[in-house]
Amino acid sequence: QLHVVESGGGLVQPGWSMRLTCTASGFTLDYYAMAWFRQAPGKEPEGVSCINSLAGTHYVDSVKGRFTISRDNREATVYLQMTDLKPEDTAVYYCVANVECMAAPQYWNNPDESWGQGTQVTVSS
Repeated sequence: QLHVVESGGGLVQPGWSMRLTCTASGFTLDYYAMAWFRQAPGKEPEGVSCINSLAGTHYVDSVKGRFTISRDNREATVYLQMTDLKPEDTAVYYCVANVECMAAPQYWNNPDESWGQGTQVTVSS
């Protein structure tokens, strides 16, 4: 069973940085593509970034140049480094295992994917 747990959220001011961590268990991370999604209040979930098993990455346009996804298979961990955070980045961020990591976020969902419980990121002055 694919199990992931997010950590690292909180309250930061605009322009600050934050790193989210996704810890995987119950499966061998090496073989799976992973993603970060987010959901802002009143909005549908949005794909933010994904990383495939070869560490190839894709990003939604709104975070390109500011966010970086990475993975450490030995530690069974996926990271999302976020810089120059903006109020519009405020959302609950979810780690998702077993996605289809393609160029367009609308194609990332997989019927067999597994979501974590989410971590709140709030960007406010």
